[in-house]
Amino acid sequence: MKIGSYEFPDDLYYDAHHCWARVEGDLVVTGITDFAQKLAGDIVYVEIPSKGRKVEQGAPYASMESGKWVGRLYAPVSGSIVAVNESLEEDTSLVNSSPYGDGWVAKIKPSDLGQLATLMKTGPKLEEFIQSEIARIEKEKTAKK
Repeated sequence: MKIGSYEFPDDLYYDAHHCWARVEGDLVVTGITDFAQKLAGDIVYVEIPSKGRKVEQGAPYASMESGKWVGRLYAPVSGSIVAVNESLEEDTSLVNSSPYGDGWVAKIKPSDLGQLATLMKTGPKLEEFIQSEIARIEKEKTAKK
């Protein structure tokens, strides 16, 4: 699904923090959305979580920085980190060039896969949310002028 100039693959789940989740077998792969990476600009640093770390749905588990932004990534589900994208330590640009592919951040072994039902899928709810975010950002830009 395309909303404005932003891509949102149909097979993913999305949260209000602009993070995504994809189910792969019994794991949930996570990262930031195309919207978030474009808004942030060139990512220059990614703090990846430690393998084995327990995470709670909606709680921060990693962070990223660009020249104009520092942000946290929030866990889409509770569980344990079982894999991290160590490539991001060497090449943070993967988040910008491939946010839904090579720019993934962590894989979580969920304690309750049913938590994904609380997230958004592509459709009217996600479109309304992203449009409101676009409007909010435009309003902030106008107010700074």
